Amino acid sequence: MTSLLDILKKPVVIAVLAALGGLVLGLIWAWGIQPPVVTNTTPQVMRADLQEDYMRMTIDSFRVNRDPNLASQRWDNLGTAAAPMFALVQSQPNGMDPAVIDAFGQVIKTVKGPDALVPSGGTTTNPPPSTGSLILYGAIAVILLVVIAVGAIFLQRLLGKRSSGEITPTMQMVEINKEAAKNKTNFESMGVAPPITQNMTTYLLGDDLYDESFSIDMPNGDFLGEYGVGVSESIGVGDQKKVTALEIWLFDKNDIKTATKVLMSAHAFADAAIRTKLEAKGELIQVEPQKQIMLETETLQLLATVVDLQYGNGSMPDKSYFERLTLELAIWPKSS
Repeated sequence: MTSLLDILKKPVVIAVLAALGGLVLGLIWAWGIQPPVVTNTTPQVMRADLQEDYMRMTIDSFRVNRDPNLASQRWDNLGTAAAPMFALVQSQPNGMDPAVIDAFGQVIKTVKGPDALVPSGGTTTNPPPSTGSLILYGAIAVILLVVIAVGAIFLQRLLGKRSSGEITPTMQMVEINKEAAKNKTNFESMGVAPPITQNMTTYLLGDDLYDESFSIDMPNGDFLGEYGVGVSESIGVGDQKKVTALEIWLFDKNDIKTATKVLMSAHAFADAAIRTKLEAKGELIQVEPQKQIMLETETLQLLATVVDLQYGNGSMPDKSYFERLTLELAIWPKSS
């Protein structure tokens, strides 16, 4: 279960789940909870059979009330469907008085002009969707399909790994951190004040999305900042990233800058091209067993200790990428 929670913390996973959840909730709200309600509209948007009924009622009402203005208004309510519907009623009276139908038609010709009775829009009047509407509907459909596909692939891979009993890098990392925590540094025995927070973090080959972060909170709940470690640079090709540098950072809410240092493999540290590429990210440091790295901000200090270091073996240069790297991260107020 812990590994599942760790996977769900990944930014990509959070983004996909958030998009999928927002889309589903939006569709449920728009189609189920608060669907659109059309009010105060005209018969122009009704089905053809209802438009025919409206025309018959209009003509039947004209038999009693011969007001040309009222007849013209009701004619306009049908829009472009008026002429086709009148032609339909005229050809199929269905019990209506043909004389009244003709009289109604004469009034419309007088008020609207001789071409008013000429059908020009067919028997259906619901306007076809505009180009903009078609593009919008198409975009929504594509987004929905993409989100569903990505979510399905992610769940399939996740459930497939769990059901097959495959040990993932994240699951291994959790176990390694648990074991390492049993031997975490006892700073009090060294005459040093206990840190505000102290955590273990492990990068393992295959964890391409490795990016761990921790919150810095006082016992009274005051938030001081955050710190963490993530992938900075990889080399070579292949399905698995061959990570040659990690980035360790410290954020202080009282400092405008985030302190950052780059932990490099021996090969990367000696490679001028890689050094040039990573210099802008922060101070470059070659990783060595038991090495300690200090980061400082306005009010905080972070001490990172290399607990375990193993390089990968393969076709790449010697000591060029990490197989495993475990760090102990401890935070103190700078005043201490």
